[in-house]
Amino acid sequence: MTAAASGASPERATLGVGVLGCADIARRKMIPALRASSRARLVAIASRSPGKAADLARSSGCAAVGDYGSLLGHPGVDAVYIPLPTGLHTLWAARALAAGKHVLVEKSAVCTLTEAQELVALARRRGLALMENFAFLHHSQHSTAQRWLHDGEIGEPRVLQASFGIPPRPPSDIRYRADLGGGALLDVGAYPVRAALLYLGNDAQVVGATRHLDAARGVDVGGSVLLASPSGGTAELSFGFAHSYRSHCAVWGSAGRLVLEQPFTPPAGARPRMRIARQDHLQEFVLAADDQFVNTVGRFADLVHGPAAAREEQYGQLLRQAALLEAVRSAARTTSEKTTGPSLRDDRTTA
Repeated sequence: MTAAASGASPERATLGVGVLGCADIARRKMIPALRASSRARLVAIASRSPGKAADLARSSGCAAVGDYGSLLGHPGVDAVYIPLPTGLHTLWAARALAAGKHVLVEKSAVCTLTEAQELVALARRRGLALMENFAFLHHSQHSTAQRWLHDGEIGEPRVLQASFGIPPRPPSDIRYRADLGGGALLDVGAYPVRAALLYLGNDAQVVGATRHLDAARGVDVGGSVLLASPSGGTAELSFGFAHSYRSHCAVWGSAGRLVLEQPFTPPAGARPRMRIARQDHLQEFVLAADDQFVNTVGRFADLVHGPAAAREEQYGQLLRQAALLEAVRSAARTTSEKTTGPSLRDDRTTA
């Protein structure tokens, strides 16, 4: 039974959360956030490896559970956080919802639009929260940026430019496993796509796209996307893990440009910088530090304890994101490449 169902007020209720898996994002970010938040309590951690669950649970001050299924029936678990490989999200999110648990699932939440529709239908029938974990949405720098855009600081917004990429991973990394939902679009490409929905609007459509495939592994390792909205705004997005690290977001307007230097993964203690550049004037702003992961826990608790309308809005966001990613795949011009990726220029070739 959730705290809300037992009659506790949303202000005082804490959400009992179980964690399905010991992934890096769970260990480094979400488990510390669950422990730091006043809105939740970490109840238990499950893993396919009992020893791994026991070690992490010991250091996190919670119970260890020997398998994922048992965690769904563990006492005090109102909700589950799922940081498993993308290809396992739908299976375990569906099982959690069927067991009456609210679900916070890592991005990308699903591999296909059909999976998103099935999960939303189940969550809606059960009256449960289902939230995709794009933590950057809950960092205060983005609400500040949106307020400045609304106030006309750069005139009429015209173009969003967003990129997110990481260096190549070790060969055994699950991001290269096609059978586990691997690939750059679902892993890092989802960030700029979600930013486009945030800044360009929910009616953005795919105009063109490319995906670069690692032929040996059967997954994409990079790509680019062009979106457009009926109002005339466009988004130029790029992503990959065959690149150097890059996390970038900028809005180009009729009277200037707004740049976010750390749009997706700012550390909790960092004070993010934003710039507004105009014809003959450059302003730089250092914002207050914020913890987007602790904020995410609070937002998830709000969905659990709040009105059905808030959960419906979250369902819609998950569906729109899944539809846009599917449209990217459908529209993309695909090229194959070696694991190391192609260069833009090959100096060994002479004219």
